[in-house]
Amino acid sequence: MTTRRILPALTAFLLGLGGAAAQEPKERPHAQKSQETQAELEREVEEMLAAVVRVRMKAIPNARSNATLGPSREGTGVVIDERGHIVTIGYVVIEADSIEITTRDERTVPATLIGYDHASGLGLLRSGGPLGVKPMPMGQAADLATREPVMVLPAGGRDGASLAYVVSKRKFAASWEYLLETAIFTAPPTLQWAGAALVSREGKLVGIGSLYVRETQESGSEVPGNMFVPIDLLKPILADLIEKGRRSGPARPWLGLATEQLHGHLLVTRVSPDGPADKAGVRNGDIVVGVGAEAVKSHEELYRRVWGLGAAGVEVPLKILQGADVRELRLRSIDRFQYFREKPIY
Repeated sequence: MTTRRILPALTAFLLGLGGAAAQEPKERPHAQKSQETQAELEREVEEMLAAVVRVRMKAIPNARSNATLGPSREGTGVVIDERGHIVTIGYVVIEADSIEITTRDERTVPATLIGYDHASGLGLLRSGGPLGVKPMPMGQAADLATREPVMVLPAGGRDGASLAYVVSKRKFAASWEYLLETAIFTAPPTLQWAGAALVSREGKLVGIGSLYVRETQESGSEVPGNMFVPIDLLKPILADLIEKGRRSGPARPWLGLATEQLHGHLLVTRVSPDGPADKAGVRNGDIVVGVGAEAVKSHEELYRRVWGLGAAGVEVPLKILQGADVRELRLRSIDRFQYFREKPIY
């Protein structure tokens, strides 16, 4: 869709009339009223686009995440309240040395990472100065239906905006000890997914962009698209993130282990340096066989077995196949917050 057509498309999308208002002839009796309605809708669209900001981050020099994410990162954030709080996808801002927010009208202000949630993957920033934008209201991701049209808004205004459809809403398990009970999958894909706003027909924020995926359908047929973290996951922890920087309650045990599901086995593809798995002797190429006496063959099985043992710090009995030998290791799990580094305060 061309830039020239994005604004009418956004307006029609929110209006739900397929552009009828925009196409109504001026000679009709209510043409002036129609034009006023259209102008109001366009103003609301502009306000919505202004709430989507660009996030640029430079990591601290010794950041552990630099090896996989790089020392400089860029993505999108969404202003969600009048206090300057901005939600984004956490991997863009973890272990930050400095963060800058750039608004649609090219004003740049510093920002601070004030909250991070490893369970959802969401990060919360606070602007260091007034942004002068109207916050985007949060909607209900749970109300989204399959095949429902949505708008994907990365930073950049109209140029990056695109229409998409909800392909599926389902469980998502990733290789890096990450599991969502429900994730939103959309197609066609946007290539600017990191932190992008997923907007409902009501003009409300319902998701935050996380990944490009090859398979959005539950059946496994290859329909590429994006995975969004439902905004519903932020609501119950927002106050905690603002006040304490993390959600309340005990932290999940973390092993520092990345695996790939391969023919019914979990192949170790990466071990976080100096993490619990690394210290216990787990190596790339090993196969995770079980947790204690219970076999595991999928990411979900592995994570639920480990998390079911207790809070971070619990000892995890991990059975692995290393070469031709089956080894039983005991890993002392940690809180993932302990692993990532923070900017020194002098």
